[in-house]
Amino acid sequence: MSKERKRAQWGWYLYDFGNSAYAAVVLLAIYSAYFKGSVVGGAEGSRLWGISVGIAMLVSAVISPILAVIADHSAFKKRFLFFFSSLSWMFTGLLFFVQKGDIFWGMLFFILAEIGYRSGQVFYNSLLTDVAEPEEIGRVSANGWAIGSAGGILCLLLVLPAIVLVKGSDLPVRGAFVFTSIFFVISALPIFLWVRERGDHKPLPEGKNYLTLAFSRLGRTFRSVRHFNEFLKFIIAFLIFNDGIVMALDFAAIIGAVLYGMNQTQLIILMILVQFASIFGAYLSGLYGERVGFMRALIVSLLLMIAAVVWMFFNTTLTGFFIIASLAGFALTGVQAVTRTMAGIFAPKGQSAEFYSFFAIAGKTSSFIGPTVYGFLATGVALRLEAQGMATLLAEQAGQRVGIISIAVFLVVGLLVLLTVSDQRARKAALEYAPAD
Repeated sequence: MSKERKRAQWGWYLYDFGNSAYAAVVLLAIYSAYFKGSVVGGAEGSRLWGISVGIAMLVSAVISPILAVIADHSAFKKRFLFFFSSLSWMFTGLLFFVQKGDIFWGMLFFILAEIGYRSGQVFYNSLLTDVAEPEEIGRVSANGWAIGSAGGILCLLLVLPAIVLVKGSDLPVRGAFVFTSIFFVISALPIFLWVRERGDHKPLPEGKNYLTLAFSRLGRTFRSVRHFNEFLKFIIAFLIFNDGIVMALDFAAIIGAVLYGMNQTQLIILMILVQFASIFGAYLSGLYGERVGFMRALIVSLLLMIAAVVWMFFNTTLTGFFIIASLAGFALTGVQAVTRTMAGIFAPKGQSAEFYSFFAIAGKTSSFIGPTVYGFLATGVALRLEAQGMATLLAEQAGQRVGIISIAVFLVVGLLVLLTVSDQRARKAALEYAPAD
């Protein structure tokens, strides 16, 4: 491997290192629980959290495919990545100012940070084909997830001491958001310095601007959908089972706090363990996929995730929850790493960002549906039971368990659709496709 390509891959890995710190602190361990418990309070916090995640995903789903086509044509993937990363950096830091009762600002700053985080992933993922050759794409993708998980662990370990030592104040919790923003910025810099896009800047066709070009190219892709029948089924399966993955991620801290009474320190320790398990899950899924096939690796990872969710529904102990969360972390990064690899393999040459945008649309759409469904289910059940005379905590716990059932439903249905996808036909379609300009 040339020094230039190796350095480019490390630049790509390090972006995930910082990107995962955002996910660990804001989505998993700290902000989600802080928003639900301190900023809002009560069962209503679950509903508003689900709405916030859903809005951010919906906006990303609308803008990502248009910008992705422009990025492919103009070789602007890094520019778009920098713009959305900057959006995430800025508003993650501004979460510092969100305190009890600041519901509007707490939702707005999070939504904007999340739009930056999720939209940036489209262009980050599309750079995978710029830093890796086809035969190594699976390994590089898995390495990215593994190294990214290590970034989440390190960031959580660095913010944990202040939260443990300073009692009676939310200042260390809010300070963690500023620290995470800076951590993300520093980790992301190498991708902009070391990665070179392979695509060339193409002139605009006569009579078109970037917006009309984007819509015409997207129309072309939709018209060719019959040729990519297997890719379409893969995307539908991903849309469904990714609901379950996103719901488990976005509500993990809330589940821990409501069902097991976990405090902020315990939640951070839990997520550190989950991130450790994620490193092994991402790495081993890549090796297993190269050995037996990525489709089989994805199916195994989904079965493990389903087992973890079913176990969580019946579990009643904190120790059991720690074990379940670790198993889920191991499985879900396997799912994420392998699906990213398969999306790259199924994409025709020169259309990586465009195809990753459809991959991302499925994720964004499911992220809009899943957390919203979970939030309304958990809150609705809790409020109804409380109105019938059940104690508030018991009602909230019952609502969370109903939400857990919905996670399992999305995972199982998505797996059943995935079983109809032919990996061989999808690869063949990508190799044979030759669109007219």
